Amino acid sequence: MGCNRNCGLLTGAIIGGVLAVFGGILIPVGDNLIGKAIKKEAVISNGTIAFQNWLVPGSSVYRQFWIFHVQNPSEVLDKGERPKLEQKGPYTYRVRYLPKENITENSDGTISYMLPNIAHFEPDMSVGTENDTITCLNLAVVAAPSLYTNTFIQLLLNSWIKSSKSAMLQNRTVKELLWGYKDPFLNKVPFPLDPVLGVFYPYNGTFDGLYKVYTGKEDIKTTAIIESYKNKRNLSYWEGHCDLVNGTDGASFPPFIKKDQVLRFFSSDICRSIYGVFQGKQDVKGITLYRFAVPREAFASPAEVADNYCFCTDEVISQNCTLAGVLDISACKAGRPVFISLPHFLHASESILHDVEGLSPNEEEHETFLDVEPITGFTLRFAKRLQVNLLVKPAPKIEALSKVKKPYIFPLLWLNESAVIGDEKAEMFRNKVTGRVQMLSVLQMALMIAGSVLFLAFMCSYFICRSKKLK
Repeated sequence: MGCNRNCGLLTGAIIGGVLAVFGGILIPVGDNLIGKAIKKEAVISNGTIAFQNWLVPGSSVYRQFWIFHVQNPSEVLDKGERPKLEQKGPYTYRVRYLPKENITENSDGTISYMLPNIAHFEPDMSVGTENDTITCLNLAVVAAPSLYTNTFIQLLLNSWIKSSKSAMLQNRTVKELLWGYKDPFLNKVPFPLDPVLGVFYPYNGTFDGLYKVYTGKEDIKTTAIIESYKNKRNLSYWEGHCDLVNGTDGASFPPFIKKDQVLRFFSSDICRSIYGVFQGKQDVKGITLYRFAVPREAFASPAEVADNYCFCTDEVISQNCTLAGVLDISACKAGRPVFISLPHFLHASESILHDVEGLSPNEEEHETFLDVEPITGFTLRFAKRLQVNLLVKPAPKIEALSKVKKPYIFPLLWLNESAVIGDEKAEMFRNKVTGRVQMLSVLQMALMIAGSVLFLAFMCSYFICRSKKLK
């Protein structure tokens, strides 16, 4: 009887031990199985989950605009006073809803494509209509002295500006400012040029690219990384490493993301590559995501972050490369004095913020972030926020700008392009990816805990029984 009891207890302990060991073995085995499945589905190839999400966004992408309305136009025009700005918005457009075009799978493990540009106004998500009128900068007049520095040319420009009755400020509808209008000053210029201009003109019906990215078939660590943009690895806008096209387009990254990684991505909107650093975990529709945000250092001055030296292109405006928070992209915009920043000059030098009134930078509302699912590398929620500004500077030969006292950065608008995975896609993602991973993890832990408890319980019982027998 004693033998049967002891043998039974030992057998129970052995079974518990085997279960615990089996649970432990499942960790590397399970991870290996998950790894193989993810590598198979993360490759950008027809038939994979990655390809479905890559071809067309798995959720609706919206671009919201807040446009800066000048509240004191008379004081700005007549006395050169600081502009008092009030943001009006959002004016919301649906974008990125067309599938990629000209898709070509190449023999070198890459795939090429073009991104179609399309924007559809969403009145129910906007504060007003596209016909709302805004008092804003006159794009053509303000850009003129930067494009033409010759005194004689500026005198000619001044005569055409005066004959068109143009000024430094103008009234334009939201639609005109964003997508284009026939400018009366440019219409007076007796040379062959397009008199239509707008902040994003031309947009609808145009394409961004050609992009060429790695599919990940040959090396999963290169999935979605851009091999070239417009058939070049360099942009030809900057010096040194700043000119490289780095990372992905932000829609996805190579799988198995770590918290200590720096996620690099290229944005044609700002004509440069940028990066995000880990900020924390987020839960979106039952899926755990890693948030990577663009840090303050990305727009810091070279005096603070030496690696940013090649983004400083004008030592006068940047005060010998000591100012932070704005990026001169005029080389990318045919010489037009366009400066990019974060909304409301977030993380910019105080002097830049002080040149205008009415801005209130707020990190929660104005930062750019990507929420990435760490196993697959898919971006399931994001907010790309940036501000478009123009450089306004004195031009004594142009009467419309004669009251400008010093060069300063004038905000036009800021935008928030954002998306979050839809309910249907989220359910599919939970069922096919995260749900299976969680189930395997639960099984591993259950086997290890149950096995360990059984092993300890039976062994303790065995030794208790044995000690009683010896007594």
